[in-house]
Amino acid sequence: MMRVTTTTPDAPPSRATATLAVAALAALASYLDSSILLVAFPDIAATFDGASPSTLSWVITAYTISFAALVVPAGKLADRLGHRRMFLTGSAVFTVAAVTGGLAPDIAVLIPARVVQGAGAALLVPASLSVVISAFPREMLPKVVAIWGAIGAFSAALGPSLGALIVDGLGWRWVFHLNLPIGVVTIIAGSRLLTERRDATVALPTPTGVVLLAAAAATTLYAVVESDTNGWASSRTGVVLLAGLLLLGAFIAHQRRTTSPTLDLGLFRLGNFRWGNVAMLAYSAGFSAVFFGSILFLIDVWDWSITRAGFAIAPGPLVAALLAPRFGALAGRIGQRPLVIAGGLLFAVSGVLRLVFFTDDVDYATDFIIQLAVVALSVPLVFPQVTSVAAQALPANRVGVGGGTTQAIRQFGASLGVAITVALLGTATGVTDALANFDRVWWFTIASGLLTMAAAAPMRTGRRESS
Repeated sequence: MMRVTTTTPDAPPSRATATLAVAALAALASYLDSSILLVAFPDIAATFDGASPSTLSWVITAYTISFAALVVPAGKLADRLGHRRMFLTGSAVFTVAAVTGGLAPDIAVLIPARVVQGAGAALLVPASLSVVISAFPREMLPKVVAIWGAIGAFSAALGPSLGALIVDGLGWRWVFHLNLPIGVVTIIAGSRLLTERRDATVALPTPTGVVLLAAAAATTLYAVVESDTNGWASSRTGVVLLAGLLLLGAFIAHQRRTTSPTLDLGLFRLGNFRWGNVAMLAYSAGFSAVFFGSILFLIDVWDWSITRAGFAIAPGPLVAALLAPRFGALAGRIGQRPLVIAGGLLFAVSGVLRLVFFTDDVDYATDFIIQLAVVALSVPLVFPQVTSVAAQALPANRVGVGGGTTQAIRQFGASLGVAITVALLGTATGVTDALANFDRVWWFTIASGLLTMAAAAPMRTGRRESS
């Protein structure tokens, strides 16, 4: 049997900090790949101009569906087989698939490469969070998990500007090749630095559950993406949505019967874990929609270049990343609940501002920057806090699978946000139609902010729940 070691609260602070840095770098690559692809989307569409918008959207959603479907069983694998082992394996799979995507000659190769890349991200992300949690004493976790959770916001800040520069200077394929040096550094540093931690009592999930979960997610999102073509009221859309719901029902029924579930449904009996994940789903869907929608608005309505649009978006997420540690420290004193409620409210307000100010008249300094600042303030109030709420509700031997569940829901929410944005925007015939379609996206983001607030209301923060 493999000897199991852990980083304890008595470990040198420098080693714990280095562990956080390596784990954060790997998580950054996985999140960065989504935000950069949103900027690269128009150029990918131009390269594969024979593909429909709905087909092209799978370049983004194939990654997030694969991530969402596999990250939960990957969390269990990490708990059972070792967090260090899964972290390094996931980093290798992610890197190889990214390079393959960059070399793809057509869409039929690119989309499967994205599926495999999502699988690699699913392996490394929950293991990344696990090695961070095991490296620090519990009293530091609110701040540390907030820093780790802020990686998503930082990738959103770095992604547009970096992606725009790469796309304009080298082409969209180099967006994928960027992962090669990151992967090499992560694997080498992780193999030398990280210590192993596992629990041999954790049961491995059955393949049936994984397949049912992936099929339910893919079918539901397919119905949403194709709704613009088929119509929401069409029998085709209704049948596909019903199939997705039936697959989800079959997945839940299977999880209740099997002795080796993919998703530990019992974790949702923990109130903070349950409501934290509801808030994560609502907010991640809205954030993905506003992020993707804003980039397309700048390009399609204001006729900005990809580079200009990328740099225009970047300040908001960058501010969010810088604020995350401060809000994490504040959450340690007053609890996460009031912060999440405030973040949901601000996000809803940002949607109202877009409805009021977003027109075809170009005024970045007033029309755009105000709502961007409001969104930027909401991000560190929500994303890191709900991640922390859910993680701290978990028993010590379920951190991997629980963290994987939260990340799965975040990724599914992101996929849902992209799918809904594609469906709501449709094919506009002029600026007036385009503005009306973008207004539909902004209404959706308002609803997601309000739902985030509602999910935060029942949270009990400041003490750990017992299972």
